[in-house]
Amino acid sequence: MLLPLLEDLPPVAGKRVLVRCDFNVPMHAGHIDNDLRIRGAVPTLTWLLERGALVTACTHLGRPKGKVDPRFDVAPVRARLAELVPGVKLLENLRFDPGEEANSPVFVDRLVAGQDFYVNDAFGSVHRAHASIVGPPARLPSAAGRLLAREVEAITGLLETPRHPFVAVLGGAKVSDKLGLIDALLNHVDTVVVGGNMCFTFLAAQGVPTGDSTVEEGHVERCRELLEGGRIALPTDVVTVPSDGTDDLRTVCEVADGWKGCDIGPASAAAFRAIITGAGTVLWNGPMGIFEDQRFAAGTRAVAQAVAECPGFTVVGGGDTVAALAAFGLSERIDHVSTGGGATLELIEKGDLPGLRALRESAHALIA
Repeated sequence: MLLPLLEDLPPVAGKRVLVRCDFNVPMHAGHIDNDLRIRGAVPTLTWLLERGALVTACTHLGRPKGKVDPRFDVAPVRARLAELVPGVKLLENLRFDPGEEANSPVFVDRLVAGQDFYVNDAFGSVHRAHASIVGPPARLPSAAGRLLAREVEAITGLLETPRHPFVAVLGGAKVSDKLGLIDALLNHVDTVVVGGNMCFTFLAAQGVPTGDSTVEEGHVERCRELLEGGRIALPTDVVTVPSDGTDDLRTVCEVADGWKGCDIGPASAAAFRAIITGAGTVLWNGPMGIFEDQRFAAGTRAVAQAVAECPGFTVVGGGDTVAALAAFGLSERIDHVSTGGGATLELIEKGDLPGLRALRESAHALIA
């Protein structure tokens, strides 16, 4: 996918450049828990500053629903950005204005007023047709930042030139969120490994008792159809607890009534590990269980270690998955840790995203 890059912009010396970043970082009590997304923007911001540009960054943070909310003030982000890249101005939270999510032309006009160029480096947000994502490219010469370009190259490369076996590892809560993704992936991968809460709908489709585990009944039949291809690997054992909250863990192959699954079991972890370590390409999105609780972290840890040890090209995306990698100290052993969650999955599923189309259309307008 060809995007206009920083080098395609006219000379930026003395020009004002608006950079859309994705600084939607995890926060707790006003403190940043993980600054990966801020650090990811450093190469783009530095490139512009070194060439004499006057740089203004903008981002959203959290979900303030179009109103000023002190919980989502960007002050902590601004302070961290100033430490990493002095000289960059950061606007207030874009989502404090309802015009951002509504893609209001009036809000876009205010955003680009006085700016000469626009750079989108917010890969985690390019799947949203919001004002700061799709508006500026229609008004200013625009380009993809270093982070955005690298993310798109890595994700599209997975689909266009993967080394086989190509294995996708999917977890998380809702199978309904990922049925379209699985459909798309099955056109490219050799195996889809499914864990997390979403595996129980697939297990139910196989007729395996799932007890009180979450099953999306409306999607059982679709899961059954997807299983017919024989390329989806499911857990054969799971770690369960009583639904009443009693602290009694049991590893079982079939979940009894009154119990619910919270992690894949050791046999499943070993089987998944063998699939992953033998892969030429791995895409991982979604934990295998409630890894934040140490009782249910073993499955996710085993998968994380397998992905880290895989000799093939490895890509990991999604906030919870990236957090798990960091918690296990394995982030540096992954070839590409994506800053996008929904954007990564939608790019794979749909092949294009609103923010990417906007940049390409801007480039065509410049050429014309």
